[in-house]
Amino acid sequence: MRTFLRHRPFGLPALALLIAAAGCSSADDSASTAVPSPSARTVKLCRTLDEALPSKVDGQGRRDPEPESALTAGWGNPPIILRCGVPRPPKMIDPKVAEGHDPDAVAGGVNGVDWLMEQQGDGAYRYTTASRQAYVEVTVPKGRDSSAALIDLASALKKAIPEGIAD
Repeated sequence: MRTFLRHRPFGLPALALLIAAAGCSSADDSASTAVPSPSARTVKLCRTLDEALPSKVDGQGRRDPEPESALTAGWGNPPIILRCGVPRPPKMIDPKVAEGHDPDAVAGGVNGVDWLMEQQGDGAYRYTTASRQAYVEVTVPKGRDSSAALIDLASALKKAIPEGIAD
């Protein structure tokens, strides 16, 4: 009996810690995304963009993905994900895209912001800004209104990311 009592104080905190960890590790609705690693100049532009982003996109409230970063943002569930400071997509310089010969990638513009649109294998669309001093990527899940998302983001992008050539 003494052995049980002697070890019991150590057992209860460990059990409580295990229960707490299990509760914290349960799945939630938070999305996760890779945080880009741009230059310091681009990080400054992305922070300005983060401050200018709308609270709603396509009628959905802002729900930023994990890990928390000024370089990423999200709206809704399933989320529309924005990543600022991404590398230039290879298709952006592919002549087939510029000539309209790539069925999965199209160049175009929405409300004064030029985009490269790439259809993903899961039915989502990935848009990357063109002719801006930082590349900003927006992924719109299958079934969501891409045009509404791009229209809602255009004002913040024009305000925060000047026209020009990205690093």
